[in-house]
Amino acid sequence: MAIIPGYVRAIRRKTPFLDRRSAEAERLSPVAALVRRHDRDRFQTALFAPVARREALFALYAFNFEIASVRERVTQETLGRIRLQWWRETLATAFEGGPIRRHIVAEPLTTVIRENHLTRAHFERLIDSRERDLDDEPPATLETLEDYAEGSSARLVYLALEILGMPAPAARQAGFHIGIAYAFAGLLRAMPHLARAGRHLVPAEIAAQTGLNDADYQALRATPALRAATAELAAAASRHLASARIHHARTPRSGLPALLPATIAARSLARLEQAGFNPFDPKLASPDPLQSWRLAAAMFLKRF
Repeated sequence: MAIIPGYVRAIRRKTPFLDRRSAEAERLSPVAALVRRHDRDRFQTALFAPVARREALFALYAFNFEIASVRERVTQETLGRIRLQWWRETLATAFEGGPIRRHIVAEPLTTVIRENHLTRAHFERLIDSRERDLDDEPPATLETLEDYAEGSSARLVYLALEILGMPAPAARQAGFHIGIAYAFAGLLRAMPHLARAGRHLVPAEIAAQTGLNDADYQALRATPALRAATAELAAAASRHLASARIHHARTPRSGLPALLPATIAARSLARLEQAGFNPFDPKLASPDPLQSWRLAAAMFLKRF
């Protein structure tokens, strides 16, 4: 393990790490700067990709931020649907060879799509899934939430793997499970914010089984029912991580930057368990200060 710090130092010489206020970091492209500011996790994972592939990943992750944040940036459901429709039309133009639309994210994304021959269906599924964010109804079942996570998160992993030139079926199968696990871990991390906004992520069937009270949830009360429901979601995420790791040995190292969210999800779930499955524990709001090192170790050891 003593060699890992040297490995990280080598990476630091080549990449603008998230928490490093250097002149190099200030020269980030607009999409890299956007991801750095709004998506700390994916910014850090992208830094482990080959230099020639990073800007493509930043463009992809910036697009993801654009559609994932629609719900928070509009005051009416109709306005959200209009924004998402704009992105559908923009992607259609990108795939069909039309003129590039002038937009901080759409321009580089169009170039990435055309140069890397990315799969259109993945983008369409991402947007369709984000349209579900505009609905306040909770998912009916765990399977419903998993379907949403596959569409809103795993599809992003598939596209990242394509950018990295990773056609291996094992990487795609791992990406399916990692995408769902990371989405679940992210939803659990965001539960205080979602509860305050009146948004429900706990599937109705789990809420009924655990006796979760909506008033307690919105008041951020960590009742036994809330902890039980949270533990159910965390257990589902852990199962997906275990399923992903079955494909570990057959996944080439070149695909790891797209799969590193597994490392982040695993640490997030461990912290949640340490907090007694109380998603409202204030300690969980602080980012993991060792995350860059954990990702470096995962790359060095070729694991996720």
